[in-house]
This record gives sequence, structure tokens and C-alpha cells, in this order.
Amino acid sequence: MERRRRFQRIGVFEVCNTLLMLAVCFVTLYPMWFVFINSINSPAQAMLGTVNWFPKELSLDSYSVVFNDKALMNGFYITTLRTVLGTVVHVLFTAIVAYGMSKSNLIGRKLYLKISLITMLFSGGLIPSFILMTKLGLYDNFWVFVIPAMYTFFNMVIFMSFFRTIPDGLEESAKVDGASDYGVLFRIVLPNSMAVIATIALFSAVYHWNDYYQGVIYIRSQDLIPMQTMLFKIVAENSMSFMQQQAMAQFGAKLPGNSIKFASMMVATLPILVFYPFIQRYLVKGVMIGAIKG
Repeated sequence: MERRRRFQRIGVFEVCNTLLMLAVCFVTLYPMWFVFINSINSPAQAMLGTVNWFPKELSLDSYSVVFNDKALMNGFYITTLRTVLGTVVHVLFTAIVAYGMSKSNLIGRKLYLKISLITMLFSGGLIPSFILMTKLGLYDNFWVFVIPAMYTFFNMVIFMSFFRTIPDGLEESAKVDGASDYGVLFRIVLPNSMAVIATIALFSAVYHWNDYYQGVIYIRSQDLIPMQTMLFKIVAENSMSFMQQQAMAQFGAKLPGNSIKFASMMVATLPILVFYPFIQRYLVKGVMIGAIKG
């Protein structure tokens, strides 16, 4: 009898847990579904402002306007270039620093860790950062997206914890064969660290792809504005007049501003959503190895 009651309690828990997870999934996915449906709905339906589960009249006019907008496509190129270059530089530089920090015989190691920890907990603020970027010649410069994001202490700790799990015998055998420290890092350590590399690369790529703040603060040239910054201005400042004029010239009708906004959001979001599933299986593995064995 007691066993039967226990199974009943477990059954109730599973049902409640399943319902809760379904509710969380719905709350998470519905906003994206709402944006997607309204981006492919016809302008007439979009102007009504109704909530639809499926498009009543399929139309890709909003996407046509978005892809024909040269400024937006240039922003897409800047965002893509920034994401690829920034991710590669961040992973490489952070791995080099973490490899050195993982060695207990590094002179001044504890001091370096304390200084880095301070930078993670405290920030100089917007005005000192702006002055620093200006003095470095990074204001209104593409490299302002890459250089300040070359290193983060949190990602370095994940790298460092993972490097400590690699057997010392591998490195010692490589040094016996004449390999330098950089040779050990690039030929032995990094090839055996693909899980954590994929994890850090995902963190960095998502940051670079979604960041709009750097473009708002440090960029004034229209040719260097990332797509996310342009999308921020479209949503926050409601600057849709030029794109609506393009729609008028292209289709002979004025498209609703919301349709163009939703299409812009989908174009800005889909690439990172497509990329994520291919690297997700490395994410948990990389973080857990660094957390458990570090």
C-alpha cells in the first residue's frame, strides 16, 4: 500500500513538472512565433493588429523591403564580420592567458588573478571608458567591437579550469620532444579542449551578435553601424520612414511599420538561432568539466 502511494506521488509530480515545463516553453517560444507570424502576414492583416496563430494571408513584402535596404544589409555584414573576427580573437587570446594562469609556477599568478577579479566585479563607468576608447583611437573605428572584448575574466576561469584537467604527462612528453610552450598549447592542449573552446566561442559569438550598445556609444559613421544597433534605433526611435518610402516605391503601397520591424527582428535573430543547435551539445559538457574538475 505504501509503495502504491509513493508511485502515485511520483506520478503527480511528473504531471505537474510536465505542465510547468510546457508553460515555460510556451512563454519562451510564443514571442518569437508571434514576431515570425506577423513578419510573413500580409500588410492588411498586420495593420489590424490582431493576434493570429498562423498567417491569414502569406506575404514576404516586408522581407523584400528589409533585404533591399542597403544600410540594413551593410549592418548585417558588419555584425557578421564582427562576430566571426571577435569570436576568433577572443577565444585565442583568452586561451593563451588561461594557459599561463593554469600553471602554479607562474610568477605573480595570484596577483594577476586578484587584479582580474577586480575588473570583473567593478567597472570604471561609461565616461572613463569613452575617454579611454577615444584616446586609443577606437572611437568610430571598427576595432572598438573587437579589442575591448578580447578578454573576460569569467571565460578565462572556465578555460583555466579545463586546462588543469589535461594530464601533465602529455605536456611533458611534448617538451621532451622539443616543443615550446606555444607548441604545447597549439599542438597538445587546444586540440584536446574542443568542448570548452566551443563553449567559449558560443558565449562570445552570442555577445557579439546581440550587442547593440557599443554601436550606440562609439560609432557615428553609418557604414560601421551593426545591424543590432540599427534594429535598436528602428524599435526605440521608430525610424521607419525611409524603409516605408522604399516599400511605397517598390510595391506602390505603404507597409505598416510593425511588419518591417518584425521582419528586421527575424533577419537579425535567425542566424544565431540556426548556429546554436550545432554547438549546444558542447555547451553543457564544456561548462560542467570546468566546474566539476576545476
